[in-house]
Amino acid sequence: MEATLLHVRALLIANPKATTTSRRARDVLMRAFAGEVRLELAETQRRGHATELAAQAAGEGYDVVIALGGDGTVNEAVNGLLADGPSPDVPALAIVPTGSANVFARALGMQNNPLDAAGQVLEALRAGRSRTVGLGQAGSRYFTFCAGLGLDAEVVHAVEKLRDSGSRAYSTLYARTALRQFFVLTDRRRPALTLEAPSKPPLGHIFIGIVSNTAPWTYAGRWPIDPNPRASFATGLDLFALRRFDVLSTLGVLAQIVPPFNRLPRGGHILGLHDLPEFTLRSRRPIAFQVDGDYLGQREFVTFRSVPKAVRVVI
Repeated sequence: MEATLLHVRALLIANPKATTTSRRARDVLMRAFAGEVRLELAETQRRGHATELAAQAAGEGYDVVIALGGDGTVNEAVNGLLADGPSPDVPALAIVPTGSANVFARALGMQNNPLDAAGQVLEALRAGRSRTVGLGQAGSRYFTFCAGLGLDAEVVHAVEKLRDSGSRAYSTLYARTALRQFFVLTDRRRPALTLEAPSKPPLGHIFIGIVSNTAPWTYAGRWPIDPNPRASFATGLDLFALRRFDVLSTLGVLAQIVPPFNRLPRGGHILGLHDLPEFTLRSRRPIAFQVDGDYLGQREFVTFRSVPKAVRVVI
């Protein structure tokens, strides 16, 4: 099997700014992979660079692209691999998670420790094992686990600005930022969103829409937060939306989607839809938009599609 692995051509795309990995740890990981595959390293230098590198790897016939970074790096790598759409000829994706949440990797069953995850990847490569999973698509952008319009995207944007000024992306930073956005900055009186789905009447009066390709939506440390617990890589997309946004009703929702309960949220003001192939969220005004924890600006509408069997993952 080792002789077979020596024919595996791999590109390791590393984000040097990822939250949890030092240069020394990256060197250890590189040596582990270089001992078994034909490895080349490319470090990201700017936002969007991982997309360019992965697209180049796909064009040059690499066998596998290893994303060493957080959810944002993984998302960019996926979009680069699928620049020309899903295909059996696209290199496989491997993930060594080094971000703050690592939702996609953990949903796949990867260890959250990068050294342990690297061991999982090498074991899967030796066994020739991979799994093809479905993705979501928001406009032209693929996403691996979630996308959102409204408060969650506002929080992502605010946290990105704090990180740019030197803050570390710990769970407490997201929690503090979410509280400030909810109580001080977000508009909780004027719902902006309307759901449009094929062959169904429009449904308005929506404050926030969270679209899931898998569960959970995110993690607070080791605790999953799960507004769409039925979401799966094997089904279409799930939508969680709120049609009331006052303090008491929102607290009631939180009590259902965080440990120890983590149950399917219910309530007259909650919209929960499962296994959707396609739908559009349209806004009366520009509203914050995120995919896989990366802020992508404001949008007045986004069309979401499920893309079955989109990417092959080494796991």
